[in-house]
Formats: sequence, structure tokens, C-alpha cells
Amino acid sequence: MVKGEQMYEGKAKKVFAVADDPTLCIVDYKDDATAFNGLKKGTIVGKGVVNNRMSNMMFQLLEKKGIPTHFVQELSERETLVKKVQIVPLEVIVRNIAAGSLSKKLGIPEGTPLKSTVLEFCYKNDELGDPMVNEYHILAAGYASKEEVDTITDMALRINELMIQFFKTINIDLVDFKLEFGRCDGKIILADEISPDTCRLWDSRTHEKLDKDRFRRDMGGVEDAYKEVFARLGL
Repeated sequence: MVKGEQMYEGKAKKVFAVADDPTLCIVDYKDDATAFNGLKKGTIVGKGVVNNRMSNMMFQLLEKKGIPTHFVQELSERETLVKKVQIVPLEVIVRNIAAGSLSKKLGIPEGTPLKSTVLEFCYKNDELGDPMVNEYHILAAGYASKEEVDTITDMALRINELMIQFFKTINIDLVDFKLEFGRCDGKIILADEISPDTCRLWDSRTHEKLDKDRFRRDMGGVEDAYKEVFARLGL
């Protein structure tokens, strides 16, 4: 396997081609941190290692439960071999406990358990601020087909069930999280990452925040929070 040219660089990752296999890519996780659509920037030392290894662990756990993902092989602490996908231009947000923008929009106090799971779609577009969209917008704009939306919805809710159960075993409440999906060989599969960057994770007993909110809100102890999640995962 030969690492090829850089195809893409985002806020948290670089993606490289695999010179001898066009169906694969290499994802390289960075320590760079951003918030509020890139308006706030910084560095979380060791974040790339935590996010890479945690994502790989979660993808493998989900694969065993029947969720198809882009994961192929962990190459190093920061690099992973994945299937090349065409990303569906939607961020899929799953919420179990009121926090962040949901609390602000609906006036529900942060930390309030929701009476049912909330599923939100946002159009992936930094210039527009990743606006929330519903199924009518998605179909009208052609971001995904009705069949794809149904598949993504079913997978996201199943992933939520599996992750809630898993995080309970390490005394963490899964408050909410973001998923991204891709098209691969005509099928929808889970892509991107599952990490403290993309999940709100609270200690089940103390409700201490163990995620990127510590960076967003200038709470301090960001690196320690990521390390704590890493340790509880046994990585």
C-alpha cells in the first residue's frame, strides 16, 4: 500500500489517496480544534490520537452489530485506512438529553432528558453555517433520495441505541452526537468519526463534560477530558 497525494484537508482531518488502490483512502487525524464553524480555533494536544483510536473502536463495535462502516484498518495512532466514499452532504444529529443549540432554541434547560430521541439533519455547508433542513428540503435539493434518508434515519437510531448501551458500561451518558454517512458501492455506510469532537459525553454521576464543549466554552481541562474518555475506553 502506497500513500498517495492529499485529497482533502478539513478542520480535524487530512485525507490521502492510496496510490495502488483507488477504492481506499488514508485518514490522518490532527490536533487542530475549531468551533462555531471555524470562528474559534486552537489546538487540543493529543486529540488526533484519541479521536482516531476511539473512532476505530466504535466503528468495529458497530460493525459487529450489523452497521456497515468505512473502517478498514488502523495504520498508526493517527492514521486509518478507510473505504473511499461519496459523502452524503448531511450532518445527522441525534439527541437524547437537551444541550447546546437545542436548549437555546426550545428553552429546555440543559441536562433535561428528552421524552423521545430527536433526529436532526443539517446541510453540510460552512458558508451557509450548516443550516438545519428537513426531509422536504433534502429531497427538493437532491442531497439524498427518499430511500437514502430512510436508511440513514434507521441506521442513526440503531447506532444511538447501541452507543447508549455501550457508554453506560463506562459510566458515560451519551447526550447527543453527530454522524455522517457516505455512498459506497451503491450502499449507505457510516463514515467520518465518532469521538469527543462529535459527541457530547457526560460523566454519569457528576455530569462533568468530557468532550469538545470544554473547548467551545473555555472551561479548561480539555486535554484531560479527552484523556479520561480514552482511559475509560481502555485504549
